[in-house]
Amino acid sequence: MSHPSFATTAIPNKRGIITKSVKKAAFYINKGEVVAIPTETVYGLAASIYNENAIKKIFEIKERPFFNPLIVHVDSIESLEKLAVSIPEKAYVLAQNFWPGPLTMIFEKRKSISDLVTGGKNTVAVRMPNHKLTLELIKMTDTPLAAPSANPFGSISPTSAKHVEKYFKNKLDVILDGGSCSKGIESTIIGFKNNEVIVYRLGSLSLEKIETVVGKVKFVKNSNKNPIAPGMLDKHYAPKTPMILCENPLQTAFNLIGKNIGIIVFDKKDFYSDYFVEVLSPKSNLEEAAKNLYAAMHKLDEKGFDLLIAEKFPDVGIGKTINDRLTRACKKETNFTPNNIFI
Repeated sequence: MSHPSFATTAIPNKRGIITKSVKKAAFYINKGEVVAIPTETVYGLAASIYNENAIKKIFEIKERPFFNPLIVHVDSIESLEKLAVSIPEKAYVLAQNFWPGPLTMIFEKRKSISDLVTGGKNTVAVRMPNHKLTLELIKMTDTPLAAPSANPFGSISPTSAKHVEKYFKNKLDVILDGGSCSKGIESTIIGFKNNEVIVYRLGSLSLEKIETVVGKVKFVKNSNKNPIAPGMLDKHYAPKTPMILCENPLQTAFNLIGKNIGIIVFDKKDFYSDYFVEVLSPKSNLEEAAKNLYAAMHKLDEKGFDLLIAEKFPDVGIGKTINDRLTRACKKETNFTPNNIFI
């Protein structure tokens, strides 16, 4: 299999780290650098899967452990054959229904795929993102792109170019600006075993939608030891500010009188006049809430609160994913769990 050339051409206009120029992003990818890219889920730190030095830079920039695999982003279903073997028929059915989109699938990898990309495993995670600029970038560079989320390991994922700049303005040459992410939460990750679909990470594509195509799926819990897929660690997506998740944020906040508190709620702001509140969906729409979740967490995390309190969401559809992210964001140790707080 021929790999893409890494010959570079004259660098496009280099004013500013944030750019809408796909040509500028392609220049740096072909040069062997890491580029921040937009997707419909979250922004990613991308490099060619065929450049091991560039892949190492991703791990170094993120301070990500090397055992944690990366997702490979492609621009077509046909690209699967170049990355994986023993691809089950259900994978093609799912790809036809949900690609481009927030679905990542895990397969047995081809030997040509670096162990750096796969965390030393014999499997590779692949998806086709639903973002015009990134699909154009993959075509222009003629290489699949390995890309985890563009945040320091364990921190809140970025859903805008500004979030990425805040994290890495001194470590990146280019952030490809594709606007705010339309989904706002990472992709759903699945694999296949004995003709069963196994869900390794809840994401922007609900289990219910997947099951309409392939029938009942099996969910695997998070793992802190040698995870088979990205995003499976128990503690993740966390703000610097301590955070708790509960059924009744107002009552919980009331029991902590004297503390400076920020609150995240689903759809109602009533009775919260004494607190700074982020409402994720005034229209009670779970998809809208998911889109706004990380942006709200970024905003609250910058305000210097003693504690963030998040309301538990309806545990249906993508509400399951929101609760998953909030639960893992709350794994950070906190002193704000006295016996008189009902959480």
